[in-house]
Amino acid sequence: MNIACILAEGFEDSELRIPLNRLTAAGHRVVIIGKQKGEELVGKRGKERVRADESIDAADPGDYQALLIPGGKSPEHLRADERFVRFVQRMDEEGKLVAAVCHGPQILLTAGLVRGRTMTAWKTVQVDLRQAGAHVVDREVVVDENLVTSRKPDDLEAFSREILNELSELAARR
Repeated sequence: MNIACILAEGFEDSELRIPLNRLTAAGHRVVIIGKQKGEELVGKRGKERVRADESIDAADPGDYQALLIPGGKSPEHLRADERFVRFVQRMDEEGKLVAAVCHGPQILLTAGLVRGRTMTAWKTVQVDLRQAGAHVVDREVVVDENLVTSRKPDDLEAFSREILNELSELAARR
C-alpha cells in the first residue's frame, strides 16, 4: 500500500524513522510529502535527514491508503499551511487510515477532526484535544475508526504495530 507521510522541518526523528522502517519492512511504500519536492527536511535532533518525494501541491489523497503524521515541531508548521490541512481533511473524508503520534494530532485539531473522537497525544496536546471536544485517554495507542493516535516516542512500537494491524484489516477487506 502507498502511505503518505506529511512532514516539515523539526519533526521528531524517531517518530518518522521507527514507523517508516516498520511500514517499509512490511512491504508498504511511504512517500514523504513536503512543501516542495526534493526539499531536505531535518529532524529536530538532527539524526534524520530526508528529502520530500512529493510536493503538497502535487499530492493527491486518492493515491494513498493511509497517512502518517510524525510529531515534533513539524505538525505546528504543517497546520499553518492550508494545503496540508486540506490534505488531512480529504484523507479523513475518504475514510483513509490517519495515524498521528505525539504532537501530530495538532494538525487534526486545525482540520476540525477531533470532536467526538477517542484519542491520545503528547500530554500538553491532550489538553487541547479535550478542549476541542475529543475524548482523551492516556494510553500508548488508541484506535477510533480510521484514526490511530499515540503519545510519545516510547509508544512507537505499539503505534507501528497498530498501524500495520489496521492496514492488514484494510487489505483483507479489499
